[in-house]
Parts: sequence; C-alpha cells; structure tokens
Amino acid sequence: MAKYLLLKHYRGAPAAVNDVPMDQWTPEEISAHIRYMQEFAARLEKTGEFVDGQALAPEGTWVRYDGEGRPPVTDGPFAETKDLIAGWMVIDVDSYDRALELAGELSAAPGAGGKPIHEWLELRPFMAEPPTITD
Repeated sequence: MAKYLLLKHYRGAPAAVNDVPMDQWTPEEISAHIRYMQEFAARLEKTGEFVDGQALAPEGTWVRYDGEGRPPVTDGPFAETKDLIAGWMVIDVDSYDRALELAGELSAAPGAGGKPIHEWLELRPFMAEPPTITD
C-alpha cells in the first residue's frame, strides 16, 4: 500500500470546468458538495483506503522559531497556504493507478447548480521510508 495526498486548492490550479467560487453557492449546493465528500470518504473507509481528510478554514498564520522568546508571527506578504489550500484527503491504496482513479472521482464533486466541479486536484505521494544503514 502507498499513501497519497489529494490536495484541494482554492486557487493556483487550472480553472475548474464549473468554476464558481463556493462563497457564491446556495446553502443546498454547499450541503450537496459536503455530502458527496462524506460519502466518498465513507466508501473508502469500507475498502480500507481512507486515512484522513479535512476541510481547512481560510484563516491562518505564519509562525517560525526565531530564538528564545515568542516566535514571530505574520500574515504576509508570502503566498499563503490559507489562500491556496482548501482541504485534503489522505488515501492508502495499492497503486498509483488507483490513486489517479480516486482523484478523478473526487474531482467530480458537485458545485454550483449541482453540476460536477471537475476541479483539478494535486495528487502527491508520501515519501517512502529513508533507507537504513546496517553494519
């Protein structure tokens, strides 16, 4: 089994076919989208392919270690993940082809007008364990 990250973007990816921002959807369209995501995850839980997934709030802060004391915090001017990443799902599948299949299916989540979004998802494999040195 190999783990993959399915990354949903607010922006930065090519435009989706049904490219209407979520803040312009009706409450019913938002509910249908969330239901689709939950049903997708539930189906993958039954097959043992679902690891975890979360939607992310748009708020966020950059933090770094800067020596002793309080770490510096900023809200920019960086390209911030809070503006880019909408959510993610981690899957554990038998093959890259299966990961592609599931990413394509997730891309069909409904959006405005109840039509599939056809959004672009970023599919990234988890790094494999580093090799160990034996004596």
